[in-house]
Amino acid sequence: MLTPEQQATYQRDGYLVLPNFKSPDAIQALRQRAGELVDAFVPPATKTIFTTNEQVRSVDRYFLDSATNTSCFFEEEAFGPDGELRQAKALSINKIGHAMHDVDPVFSDFSRGPELQQLAQGLGLAQPQIWQSMYIFKQPGIGGEVGWHQDATFFETTPISVTTFWFALEDATVHNGCLWTQPGAHRSPLRERFVRAGDQVSMQKLDATPWPDTTTAIPLEVEAGALVVFHGLLPHYSAPNRSSASRHAYTLHVTDATTLYSPANWIQRGADMPVRGF
Repeated sequence: MLTPEQQATYQRDGYLVLPNFKSPDAIQALRQRAGELVDAFVPPATKTIFTTNEQVRSVDRYFLDSATNTSCFFEEEAFGPDGELRQAKALSINKIGHAMHDVDPVFSDFSRGPELQQLAQGLGLAQPQIWQSMYIFKQPGIGGEVGWHQDATFFETTPISVTTFWFALEDATVHNGCLWTQPGAHRSPLRERFVRAGDQVSMQKLDATPWPDTTTAIPLEVEAGALVVFHGLLPHYSAPNRSSASRHAYTLHVTDATTLYSPANWIQRGADMPVRGF
């Protein structure tokens, strides 16, 4: 359970760092399973690259279908001019997404439990629902930049309730692409909305408030095992990873079922695969 001091910190800053939330054994099990998924991955004829800086352009059928399965996405710099991978496949994947928490037992075990349920409720999520999971590799040398954004852009609810659970599976530092944010910036407005109509998506501009910059943002350097939870309106960013060390992380995006989940959000669930909580 969160202490009153931790709850006050979350309300003030928009995020909270919880060291040693996951054990080394739990992390090792998830990393091993992620490696198995990458080993088994056979790239489609059209290789899907993930980049937040050209989000709409990069959306295709493969991306949309990943809402209900386990799919691998390549780093933007994974391929050479000849269209071939510059390095081994295992060192070329940007992330796995977006439904491992529901379709894979190892990921489901990591993503659920009484500790997470209690934490979610302590953060104000009366009826938490997990919509999305991502295993992010932040590969050495070619780990891509993730531009400034707010997660409520992709998971709009009324009122806004999306909360991100970001698990450090390796030490995250300024050298290998840790998160950056501006404490208290969750009180700024929603700047963009990523909407879907059928198989078409678009990014709608809502507010011209500038993103944080290096004069106001701070790095969130954490050790493996830490959990960072942050508000859906909190702007955050991570730089490219040009170091020789990867920065594996796992994230869950969770909303409150007592709020209204937008029918225009890109991930929707039907009766065949209902959204579940912790």
